[in-house]
Amino acid sequence: MVATSSGDGTILQFTARLRSLVREMIVRRILVIDDDAAMRDSLAFLLDVNGFYVATYETATAFLDDVAGGPVDCIVSDIRMPGMSGLELVSKAKANRVDCPIILITGHGDVSLAIEAMKAGAVDFIEKPFGEEVLLRAINSALELRPTKPADDASKLQAEARLAALSSRERDVLQGLLAGKINKVIAHDLGISPRTVEVYRANLMAKINVRSMSELMRIAITAGL
Repeated sequence: MVATSSGDGTILQFTARLRSLVREMIVRRILVIDDDAAMRDSLAFLLDVNGFYVATYETATAFLDDVAGGPVDCIVSDIRMPGMSGLELVSKAKANRVDCPIILITGHGDVSLAIEAMKAGAVDFIEKPFGEEVLLRAINSALELRPTKPADDASKLQAEARLAALSSRERDVLQGLLAGKINKVIAHDLGISPRTVEVYRANLMAKINVRSMSELMRIAITAGL
């Protein structure tokens, strides 16, 4: 058995503490805000097993009351909650200088609200029901983005360039989507069939090279539409 001096023991303790601090620095802190306890627990478990540090809140107000509770890397919040909604949370977080990306979880009929929230500063939205990989991909993408700020000239020009190839009718459909309208309403407004709207929608997403509505909305908003 090899004896260990007190000096060596101190070094080992220091090394262990340093490793612990490094892990804490690397682990991202994600906040989950949802009034549904089952959903809250499910999301917390998913994020925990994927290496994130998770804190949960039942309401947006509870989070804002505890806004100084520590650094935050990303917020995942339901859009419809008692009291303060996810949309109001985006505005309040901005006013309180909470400088981290916010992802909103929406129901099928809440897309227009989610788009409004993205215009206010949310980085993404996910429609229920969604798979685990969809949420994880959204969070990882959000963590790679800079904190939400007004688009600079370069990013605006890039977004405009991606929209430049759209036909006038595809732009009409995009404007309808940006307004949160469903295909049937867009079809009625443009005097075409819902099926034709679906074709235009698929074409414009292929031209812009996006896979989701949230990505499409982000580019359109950055371009100033």
